[in-house]
Amino acid sequence: MKEYFEIGQIVNTSGLKGILKIKPFTDDIKKFSNLKTIYIKTKSGLTEFKIEQVRYVKNMVMLKLAGIDTVEEAEKYRNLYIKILRDQEEELEEGSYYVVDILGCKVNTDANQELGKIVDVFQTGSNDVYVVKTKDGKEVLLPSIEECILDRDIENKIVKVHIMKGLLD
Repeated sequence: MKEYFEIGQIVNTSGLKGILKIKPFTDDIKKFSNLKTIYIKTKSGLTEFKIEQVRYVKNMVMLKLAGIDTVEEAEKYRNLYIKILRDQEEELEEGSYYVVDILGCKVNTDANQELGKIVDVFQTGSNDVYVVKTKDGKEVLLPSIEECILDRDIENKIVKVHIMKGLLD
């Protein structure tokens, strides 16, 4: 499992005092208020920053980080990604998974055939949809419902599925 979670992208700056405008990658953006530190992924690796202030504007998060005090300094981080340590994230209930843990899983059918790997997850509201890239480069969409997804072995990165009629047509 991954040690870090990507929780947002720096999309802009705000004001003259180095505030970063973040597009969050989380269902509950208010969880930024519970964080004390974040990491920014740069070309040279991960850099840890202490959070000084969190504000919310519409569906965006405004972060003031220690050591970033000017718009010029903040501008250096535009388009970079924000990460947190996995243990900073709350535990999920049984049967729930983080998208990052599903990505890259090998998909096998209940007929013991390898279908491909999960390359993306769409959240539709009623259920997630797994995008599986097959060996021949095609994409198959699998709804994350009990009739289709039989087992998720996150530790071994294997998802067992039942191909419902019409999914591969």
